[in-house]
Parts: sequence; structure tokens; C-alpha cells
Amino acid sequence: MAVSKLPNGKWLCQCFPDGRNGVRIRKRFATKGEALAYERQQMFKSQDDDFEVDDSNASKLSNLINRWYDMHGKTLNSGNGRKSKLDSICDRLGDPLVSDFDKNMFAQSREHRLKGKWNAKGKAAPKQATVNREQSYLHTVFAELKKLGEWNGDNPLDGVRQFKESEQELAFLYQDDIKRLLFACDNSLNKDLGHVVRVCLATGARWGEAQNLTQSQVMPYKVTFIQTKSSKNRTVPISKALYDLLPKRRGALFSNCYDAF
Repeated sequence: MAVSKLPNGKWLCQCFPDGRNGVRIRKRFATKGEALAYERQQMFKSQDDDFEVDDSNASKLSNLINRWYDMHGKTLNSGNGRKSKLDSICDRLGDPLVSDFDKNMFAQSREHRLKGKWNAKGKAAPKQATVNREQSYLHTVFAELKKLGEWNGDNPLDGVRQFKESEQELAFLYQDDIKRLLFACDNSLNKDLGHVVRVCLATGARWGEAQNLTQSQVMPYKVTFIQTKSSKNRTVPISKALYDLLPKRRGALFSNCYDAF
């Protein structure tokens, strides 16, 4: 029995459970530990016919994603959302053994994704930018685990080029545009919509940052945004007119109004 490292960084278990004249078993693994464990399992299995081993999940891609989340992902502000996206990617790939996962498997999955294979009925196929982000998320799993000593092989997605993305033209609002926008928001059934839009316009805040404001974050003539994308608090001055307009109540100031927008 022997375990050896392959040129691509994966590990090969090659063994003869019933002796040299018996059947040869060859199986690839992502880590040396998995290969050695499989070798031991085969040895015990050959000695005891009643011994059963279920190694179907020993080195699944989903296990690697879970390990990434436990050791790093859960510390990110967007960790839960990222984990959910990675789980979806894994499902579309069929949750392969890590030893079988390679750039060609990903490239084929990416091709089907762009054609809308897994889209809900009536929904358009994802943009190339979306697929590029998904590739980055999965690439990061292997890269981060390698930094942490949990992954010793090559990154399966190294060398896979992302699609070129066309830059979108930015549109700016003129004063007349802003007046029409605020008029429409103020006449919405959601009474918080106008407030949230005004905060975004005055501070440059992201929608979620403005919508999730609480009383403690609004002081006379300034707003402090917390749990931002950069993980740093940010304080921005506001006019007295806007401060006087905002609700004065404990806890969350606004209801969810994105759908109304």
C-alpha cells in the first residue's frame, strides 16, 4: 500500500487490500490525511468483511466550503450571504469530490449558467459580471484555506480567465430630476421612502446603510454609518433641514422600503 503526491498537488492512494495478486485500488484525494485515512479503511475492510465505510463525503467540495466558513467566512460582514452563494455554486456543480474538481468542470458549469440552465422560470440568465463574482468567491475558498494550512494542493481555478465586463455609463441627477424623484417618493404608500432617499442623496450612503439607521446613529446635523462595507464607521454631516425632517423614535428609524422604490 502506498500514498504518493501527484504533480498537481493532489494525493494518490494506490493499494492492494487482498495482496499483490488481488485487485488494485487507486483513488485521488485533496489532502494527504484523506488519502492515508482511505488507505487504513481499505486495510481494515479487507481484514473484516463486516466492516463498512461510508467515505462519500470525505472530500466533497461542500466540506471545503464549510471549513472555509468556519475558519474565515463567518468573520466577514457578508459572510452568511457569501456562504449561501457558495452553497448554490456547489449545488450547480453537483457537489463533486474535491479531487475531481478542476477548471474544466467549472468552465462547463459557467457556460451552462450563462445560458440560464438553472434560472427560475421567467428570470433572465445572469450577467457575465455575476459569473465572474462567483468564480472569485470559489477561488478565494481555496486561496484562504491554503493560507491557513488547510489546503496543500494547487488552486483548481488558477489560470481561468474571467470574462471582460463592459463598463456601464454613470448617470447623474440634475436638480429637476431630484425634484421629480422626491415628489414620487413622498407620494409613495411607504412613508419612509422619501426619508431614506434623502439620506442617500445627502450622504452618498448605500441603500442598506440609510435604511437601517437607528436613533443612536443620528445626532444633531450628522449621521454615523456602522457595519459598512469597509467595516469602518463613517460619520457624515447633514443639514439642519434634513435632521429636523427625520423621525425621532427609538430603535430603527425606517421600515423596509426598497420594494417601494
